[in-house]
Amino acid sequence: MSEWPEGLEEFLAEAGWGGAQIDAIPGDASFRRYFRIRDGARGAMLMHAPPPQEDSQPFLDVADYLTAHGARAPQIYAANAAAGWVLLEDFGTDRMRDWLDDNPAGELAAYEGAVDALVALHLQPAGPFAPYDMAAYQRETGLFTEWYCPAMGLAVDQDGYRSAWEEVLAPLLTRQQPGVTVLRDYHAENIMLLGDPREGAPQGLIDFQDALVGHAAYDLVSLLQDARRDVAPELERAMLDRYIAAASPGVHFEADYARLGAQRNAKIVGIFTRLYKRDGKPRYLELIPRVWALLERDLAHPALAPVARWFDANIPDALRRSGGGTIA
Repeated sequence: MSEWPEGLEEFLAEAGWGGAQIDAIPGDASFRRYFRIRDGARGAMLMHAPPPQEDSQPFLDVADYLTAHGARAPQIYAANAAAGWVLLEDFGTDRMRDWLDDNPAGELAAYEGAVDALVALHLQPAGPFAPYDMAAYQRETGLFTEWYCPAMGLAVDQDGYRSAWEEVLAPLLTRQQPGVTVLRDYHAENIMLLGDPREGAPQGLIDFQDALVGHAAYDLVSLLQDARRDVAPELERAMLDRYIAAASPGVHFEADYARLGAQRNAKIVGIFTRLYKRDGKPRYLELIPRVWALLERDLAHPALAPVARWFDANIPDALRRSGGGTIA
């Protein structure tokens, strides 16, 4: 019996890759699995997004949009969306995060390339994707009170939480019209370096299947307030200035950047708690203190005053000073 998911070898055979070498790649926080495929001199990546837990069609749709609008998404070689199989271009093993561990002198060039890629994407018409509306923002911030607060034994004012976020986020909704394509998980683990960025090499995009149409600050804050990698405040400031100089996003952009930073970081604390409590993945707990520190910094911005007051009233100081505390 094959050690691979049912249908893998049949799909490869139908795609013209029968008999190829198959190597599994360790997974992350979803049901998706990845395999590196080798057939003589040619190689590819195989993604399995098994229904009903996953749907590969959005990935295919976003990849088509990105490729058509000049972004470096992987080429699709073959797909069976109904069965969850996608055979795509292999961008190699140089994730931006890993490459920077080995090449710290290339950090500025790598982040400049990532920011410039966002600028180029935001100059294109937004894709045919659902809007990043208030319901989506609230659904995400709600993960904090749904998962983190119960895990810490906190009885909190959930109605006040929603009201505070409504007040904070409402002003930016009009400023995200007509909107840009928001990849939603744009950070150093989802950017592939296709060469040395100091030599102008392109950067490949992965993990973009959840794209929506929303605010230009979201992916920028995802990149510069990274849950998995420290970005020095000085580098964050320089890259924020670089984006503003190139895209001229308006006088409210920095306040909206803080709004979406807090929104995203509150969501991530909830998601990482859920990954531990529901899915049995404790490795995400060690990332929470970094995310919490970023959240606290965003809450200090005047635009976040209603949410900051809620935190003052509902989250004990001892937990806040300890980076969110220890989740049992």
